[in-house]
Amino acid sequence: MRALQLTELIGPDGVRVAEVPEPTDDGGVLVDVRAASLSFPDLLRSKGQYQERQAPPYTIGGEFAGVVIWAPGGSGYAVGDRVAGTASGAAAERARVDPGSLMRLSDDLTFAQGAALPLNYRTAILGLEVRGRIRTGETVLVHGAAGGTGTAAIQVARAAECRVLGVVSTDAKAQAALEAGAQHVLRSDGPWKDEALALTDGRGVDIVWDPVGGDRVLDTMRVIATFGRWVVLGFTGGAIPNIPLNRVLLRNMDVVGTYIGGYLSQFPERGAALNARLAELVEAGLARPIIGATYELEEGAVALRDIENRMAIGKVVITHGGH
Repeated sequence: MRALQLTELIGPDGVRVAEVPEPTDDGGVLVDVRAASLSFPDLLRSKGQYQERQAPPYTIGGEFAGVVIWAPGGSGYAVGDRVAGTASGAAAERARVDPGSLMRLSDDLTFAQGAALPLNYRTAILGLEVRGRIRTGETVLVHGAAGGTGTAAIQVARAAECRVLGVVSTDAKAQAALEAGAQHVLRSDGPWKDEALALTDGRGVDIVWDPVGGDRVLDTMRVIATFGRWVVLGFTGGAIPNIPLNRVLLRNMDVVGTYIGGYLSQFPERGAALNARLAELVEAGLARPIIGATYELEEGAVALRDIENRMAIGKVVITHGGH
């Protein structure tokens, strides 16, 4: 079968389509993959810069959607079921998946949308509901509001009946943030901190969702209300910043790390609760992934390069086989 493989740790140029062995059932569910998604961690992995490293060559991608083509008894799945899930090496024509890493994909979502569900939305649920202790009526500021995690965070926050301010860098990204459900959109190249404070009558926001870091750190800290929570996801803005802890002290704020990979590796039994909550949001129509672009399997390097150049809007999805 064909798979999108990283052959060298040289960034997107090290990604190409290769023929690899078919997966065996080995007690898992076999899925005909119709769509797989890529994200910023895939870009970091292609450069050997992610906290979890793997020697190439290997198939990239971590989440997918497709149709079950074989399932063991007792798995809860049957041939023909539409599913979404997570699996190492998901950017391939077929995948073997542990049943616990799967969820049913409702008929009103496309395979591309299904491939955008598992990681981003479970991360948003973990970051906002579990780690961020979100409460009804709070104000949430979302950095990177047009990206995959950003649009998911907007929808999870709106599900909690919160007010959402999205920070974006372009007009096209502003439209995506509004489509996801943000009530206000602020431009990162403008006075977003002052605008956020004005929108909260000087009080500041209750939660900041931050996958960006970079040179926004000080203004981010200034915009957080007393007893607010700063949910840190990553550092797409560049180097990992140092933060002045005196500001954390004086504002009585929480700095909350959210890394779903580490969370589930330490507490695998908690994945079921995240899946159940995500299923609730999907069924209620509150989780609807924004798909900015789809690429063929042969365009995997282009997809990663678009992520690298900050051109991606919503989730970046790889499709193949005419799906």
